[in-house]
Amino acid sequence: MSRLNETNTKSAREIIARYPRPKSALIPLLHLSQEQNGYITREAMQHLGELVGVTSAEVYGTATFYEMFKFEPVGKYLINICRTMSCALMGANELMHHAEKKLGVNAGGTTSDGMFTLAHAECQAACTEAPTLQVNYRYRLRVTPTDLDNLIDNLRDNKLKDEFPPHGVLAKVQQVIPADRAVGAKDPEDVNESPAWLDGKAAL
Repeated sequence: MSRLNETNTKSAREIIARYPRPKSALIPLLHLSQEQNGYITREAMQHLGELVGVTSAEVYGTATFYEMFKFEPVGKYLINICRTMSCALMGANELMHHAEKKLGVNAGGTTSDGMFTLAHAECQAACTEAPTLQVNYRYRLRVTPTDLDNLIDNLRDNKLKDEFPPHGVLAKVQQVIPADRAVGAKDPEDVNESPAWLDGKAAL
């Protein structure tokens, strides 16, 4: 199903209600769509645009800014190997070549069984733990070729399903702020005073 299904449309409306402007909810709505379909479809972008009152082109413009949103099917497990400085110095290029041989696809490719997509990644913000990789954006650190072989074999054998859910699945913990604790979201056009941290009287 390409557009949000009935359950996710209800969730989308609940998410939108948390924001002073509907289009501010685009990022969590894109995640919701990707969790449903595994990637962001054209129909989903049109649907999200309808929900928040913008064009599908604006939805696409927002989504393409972020690396985690995909616009075509990917494998059940997306393996991103970091290639920036710290990881490169610690063997990330060799790790990628090893992964390509192990999976039988080049970086950017998906295995014929649809199980794995292999991709380069920019800095994963774990430079002291190089070389790093992520499986569906969950970390593995200081990865050796042997570690990678074991990881792929265990994923194939469905032994790590609790650690690595299928691509697109988000954490199930969502923020809920009780009404009596909320700060009160305001439309930016309704704000006519400086924030407290800019107030000259605020403690430094």
